[in-house]
Amino acid sequence: MNLQQLRCIREIVRQDFNLTNAAHALFTSQPAVSKTVMDFEVDMGFDVFIRHGKRIKGLTNEGERILPAVEKILQDLKDLRDIADETKNPNKGHLTIATTHTQARYALPRLIQIFRQEYPEVRLSLLQGTPAQITQMVLSNQADVAIATEGIVRTEGLTATACYEWQHKILLPLKHPLTKLKKITLAELARYPLVTYDPAFAGRGKIDAAFTREGLQTDIVLEAIDADVIRTYVEVGLGVGIMAAIALDAMGDELAKKQLVAMDAGHLFGINTTYAAVKTDRYLKKYEQRFFDLLANLSFS
Repeated sequence: MNLQQLRCIREIVRQDFNLTNAAHALFTSQPAVSKTVMDFEVDMGFDVFIRHGKRIKGLTNEGERILPAVEKILQDLKDLRDIADETKNPNKGHLTIATTHTQARYALPRLIQIFRQEYPEVRLSLLQGTPAQITQMVLSNQADVAIATEGIVRTEGLTATACYEWQHKILLPLKHPLTKLKKITLAELARYPLVTYDPAFAGRGKIDAAFTREGLQTDIVLEAIDADVIRTYVEVGLGVGIMAAIALDAMGDELAKKQLVAMDAGHLFGINTTYAAVKTDRYLKKYEQRFFDLLANLSFS
């Protein structure tokens, strides 16, 4: 047994059992990956993968059992290397952040600016996806930390920490009838077509739950993952927008130029919490701990 064999097994699983993609990720050839895995299976005395001809279709029962151990060995090795690197230069490294569009576009820029001033020798990578995708990026060691509002707190294998809270706002054309109200109710809002987030993003679950509790039917005419897209379709009159306040606040004077107005909706949909998650028991470098401290100190209206 050797580390390259373990890396091959992990990468094949990461690449959804596609040997060609696994070979590219490992900077080797497909035949080399196949031979490495078969040598490992001979050493272990059982098949790790289910095969159909030359194609790998999935993990055997034995493969399912050993995969967590393979991941742990490789993670422990990475931790050892991280400790060694930090000992040599504690202010130098690479931090990969997996997050959603709203967090990347509106919540993180000022934090990253501060972080870079403190740690100019730390390279940053920013990956975007759905909450399910970004948690998988961390579990598969493609990213160091996942940052999102939805889902990651319940993901097995990750330790999630509450960081900052935010609320939703309603986006309206300047002359919309709802702008005449001091405080919008769910019943009044449900009378109009709505434009808001895809169900996997930005507190959409709380939006749906609020209308359901009141027994109200909604006409959601467009769902998007991008706050700028939602704003655009509110601007052309498609419907009333329900958006993250952190996005609308960042747009600032641009809303007035577009003849749009934002109104508070925290009383309708409650408070949302953004979490940061890392693999459970993973060693955190000092600059990673500092990044978490900065996240915890963010605040939004």
